[in-house]
Amino acid sequence: MSDNNHYFETNRATWNTKVKEHSKSDMYNIKAFKEGKSSLMSYELKALSDVKDKSLLHLQCHFGQDTLSWSRLGAKCVGVDLSDEGIKLAQQLNKELKLDAEFVCCNVLETSKYVNNTFDIVFTSYGVIGWLPDLKPWGKMIAERLKKGGTFYMAEFHPIVWMFDYREGKSIMRYGYMQDEVIYEEYEGTYANQDAKMTSKEYGWNHGLSEVINALTEAGLHIDYLNEYDECPYNVLPDLEQTKSGMYATKDKLYPLIFEIKATKF
Repeated sequence: MSDNNHYFETNRATWNTKVKEHSKSDMYNIKAFKEGKSSLMSYELKALSDVKDKSLLHLQCHFGQDTLSWSRLGAKCVGVDLSDEGIKLAQQLNKELKLDAEFVCCNVLETSKYVNNTFDIVFTSYGVIGWLPDLKPWGKMIAERLKKGGTFYMAEFHPIVWMFDYREGKSIMRYGYMQDEVIYEEYEGTYANQDAKMTSKEYGWNHGLSEVINALTEAGLHIDYLNEYDECPYNVLPDLEQTKSGMYATKDKLYPLIFEIKATKF
């Protein structure tokens, strides 16, 4: 962990700034959220159709909109995130909306140091594992925090998506699907507002599907299913077109944009 501290601290600083920009963006639309609109997407709502009275741990929760959306559906939620500004805003929203979620600021890989409970569900989604240099401790932590018979669910951008550099407003294949080396990117703005007056400085890592699957199975989880989709809930990549379902896809649909995994701890 210590070898990666510089990467994590750089990312934390960027995410602290992103929280300020995202909280006033159209994409996150806090006004509609406060008025009752759920931030959850169809993939996760279908996979976790009944969370009422279940305990749920949300990994890398940003400023808590999804955590609080699960809370509105009756789950007893704990959200964790690296960004102290994100956790601070999540706690404010929780209080304002009179919900009962808890939020913890920590590196997701160190969750077990800060969260002792075990959960019926561990959940994570969209742009999460790319911030982690090694998925084995991630898988181990998930298994530690799940109750026996508990469910892990993730919806995430497909590894092929991260082979491209999008900084020039177009998709340029630049990074390896199985690349071990850290990737550094610096650009103006953020995915929720490209015109935001901020500089994003980010360190990330690419992880192929086999690495994701192996990290979970080696930790003792059974994979219930792995699905891949060529439609994405977010219009955050260049040249996506809206589909009849209201999602977004590349014009030619040559590769998947999203994958989902559901797993059980036996």
